[in-house]
Amino acid sequence: SEFKEAFSLFDKDGDGCITTKELGTVMRSLGQNPTEAELQDMINEVDADGSGTIDFPEFLNLMARKMKDTDSEEELKEAFRVFDKDQNGFISAAELRHVMTNLGEKLTDEE
Repeated sequence: SEFKEAFSLFDKDGDGCITTKELGTVMRSLGQNPTEAELQDMINEVDADGSGTIDFPEFLNLMARKMKDTDSEEELKEAFRVFDKDQNGFISAAELRHVMTNLGEKLTDEE
């Protein structure tokens, strides 16, 4: 899997652990762009033994969380496209009324 390859790439000594510093490099190689604070939070979330290194199961746990965030962003874009009938990147009052009416909401022009 791409995660195993990425993990191995940055597990320099092959001991099955990556250091916290290497985590940022791994994340960026997979298209993520975490800040230092975010990296520290992620490390704290999965570094169960407080060793300052992350083993592969901990890494997978971390990536699963990150990918879940990405999925929800895609779901939001899908929902937006449902509203944005003419695909112009904006939801007009008419488009909003159309969707709300389909959902059984009666709206006045002012609303």
